[in-house]
Amino acid sequence: MKTFIVISFSLALPTLALAQADDNSRAGATVDTGSALVQLQGDPLSTGAGTRPPPGQKIDFNSDTVRSYRARLAASRNDFKAWLRANAPKAKVTGEFEVSLNAVSVELNGTSLETIRQSTLVKSADYETLYHKNTDDPDLGLIQAVEAWQVAGGPANAGVEVRVAIIDSGIDIRHPCFDDAGYPPKTRLGDKRFTNNKVIAAKVFNNKAARQGLTAEAIDSHGTHVAGTAGCNFQTPAIVNGVTIPYGVSGVAPRVLLGNYNVFPGTVEDARPEDILNALESAYTDGFDVANLSLGGTPHSGRLGFQDLVAEAVNNLDQANMVVAVAAGNGGPGHFTVESPGAAARALTAGASSVPHYIATPVTVGGSSYGAASGQFSLVTNNLTAPLAVVLDGANLSRACSPLAAGSLNGRIALVLRGTCTFSTKIRIAQDAGALAVLVVNNVAGDPVAMSQDGTPNQPTIPAYMLGRADGTALLGADGATTTIHSAQAYYLSANADIMAGFSSQGPTDVDFRVKPDVVAPGVNVLSSIPVAYCGGDPCWAFFQGTSMAAPHLAGSAAVVRGQHPDWSAAQIRSAIVNTADRGVLKNFLTGAREVDDNITGAGRENLLSAVQAQVALDPVSVSFGGVPAGSGQTRTANLQVSKLGAGAATYSLAVDAGGDGVAYALSPSTISLSAGASRNITVTMSAAKGAAPGGYQSILTVSSGGQEVAHAVVFTLVK
Repeated sequence: MKTFIVISFSLALPTLALAQADDNSRAGATVDTGSALVQLQGDPLSTGAGTRPPPGQKIDFNSDTVRSYRARLAASRNDFKAWLRANAPKAKVTGEFEVSLNAVSVELNGTSLETIRQSTLVKSADYETLYHKNTDDPDLGLIQAVEAWQVAGGPANAGVEVRVAIIDSGIDIRHPCFDDAGYPPKTRLGDKRFTNNKVIAAKVFNNKAARQGLTAEAIDSHGTHVAGTAGCNFQTPAIVNGVTIPYGVSGVAPRVLLGNYNVFPGTVEDARPEDILNALESAYTDGFDVANLSLGGTPHSGRLGFQDLVAEAVNNLDQANMVVAVAAGNGGPGHFTVESPGAAARALTAGASSVPHYIATPVTVGGSSYGAASGQFSLVTNNLTAPLAVVLDGANLSRACSPLAAGSLNGRIALVLRGTCTFSTKIRIAQDAGALAVLVVNNVAGDPVAMSQDGTPNQPTIPAYMLGRADGTALLGADGATTTIHSAQAYYLSANADIMAGFSSQGPTDVDFRVKPDVVAPGVNVLSSIPVAYCGGDPCWAFFQGTSMAAPHLAGSAAVVRGQHPDWSAAQIRSAIVNTADRGVLKNFLTGAREVDDNITGAGRENLLSAVQAQVALDPVSVSFGGVPAGSGQTRTANLQVSKLGAGAATYSLAVDAGGDGVAYALSPSTISLSAGASRNITVTMSAAKGAAPGGYQSILTVSSGGQEVAHAVVFTLVK
């Protein structure tokens, strides 16, 4: 009897909620539904018949006519204030205007615009629009993709003619991200029903495909989302949950050609190693330059582990000049959680960090507005206004995991802290105490996340949202303040960029204890395309989280680098992305402080502009001395090859942090001169004293030219 071993590859994506709303910001919404501009009847001074200045002059504020008209406008505003007190007592005038507009600004405090418009004194009343700096896709801004495009002529050349294989769950060519208008005709491979001149291949890989009628069609959303991140057409308009995104979405390489190599067809959730290998080999023989694997499984330590063979295939394809970007996995936090094939030495392995934007529900407290993430709990259908109840446990915000006094939250919106018990439990407890709604404050750094139900019977029925930790902290002194949870959502930008995702898998790898991930890319709150079937045939978009979302940033980056440097090898492209990454920018997801563990951050957060301008390539991209038995007192050496990229000759200085606490590093030589295309091996030496304590010992090796760093690599030893 023939035996088949099936390996479950988990998609590196912990949440698939459409338009997940996360926020820790109060800037960037298109409107503020808590305030309005109310235009009153009558002209302002600038256009009034007796006050309008002659051409080329200004209003004469000393004129008796102007003074008289100003008094009339002030009286009109006072009449409107009196009308508000009688008809809309919660509303409050916060600003008055008479020169450019005859208008007032009003804090609504739950009053509807329809009520305001009923006054005969009112000409118009509308929510206040929030203006912000013109912006591009914040994903691209973080990695300096737009600047990298400009090096070679802009977005029209970003990845042009480079081929990226998306080995995933398919690509929906009906989405405008993959519209082939303006793309020259191409030979299409596989099932042509699912191809066009941008997505030029569509193949299915599953041993039961023919028997079950499985095709390359994108049924699941994952692959289309990944493909959009890598290569969505330049500045594609997007709307999420009725909210217009204030920029056009672009892939990292918007002119790239894509391939749909579907290993998760239909409702298939697990791929066998042979499916992955077949897809990789097919993509390679079809002429693809880059492959993206946003998938993973638990690595096997044994030499015969089938998943290790997939990792070996990734290593071999890199040496055969195909860059393979791979998700590190979502097994974090915790070391030794990197999955296969992300653990492959020559994979371009991605960790995930935050993108500071989201769709959120505005919550107005006093004069300030905050964004709140929705999830699986009830939402307000009309603006809800009530006093805020800050629920304390001593001097600290309560986690509300124990029953609260009956009636203690009657008619109020409860503010509680995330943690200890499930969201369902704490929301149910607040509801039992009489709360009208619950705001849960996140207990980790960054923007809030969508809250999930715990599956128990009798789920709470009151509305519930999450606030970011900083916003929740700002509200600790707001007990009793009038609070409004708005029904309409808005787009938000925050300051919470470059926070490491808690779920992002961490190194070192098992057995050989190499540093992984290699580099970090945006993987939290990534906005990209999903199949149009999810939105009734209209263009469909979603915010997803996962190292699955980080990997295609690297795949797209590899396409941009290859497009600008077609003579660079896959290993050199991989090094350009890894060894020029920005260090010192990533933050710990719990504390918000700088993250210093290189087995969490790799070489840093990628910088595509630095990658396309790389001067040298390093092989390997990090140096590991493996596991050293504690108390053994060993000295080991490793070779690092430094290759000159680009024309001309140059001299480089090399240095490595000396280390300490029982493990020291050195290198030789410390200066090298390289002509164009030349390489030189550097010897890195590790010395572990017998008294070295168990643990990881990391260092940074730098390559400099003219006093400026041009590359760096992580050096690592595990004493065990």
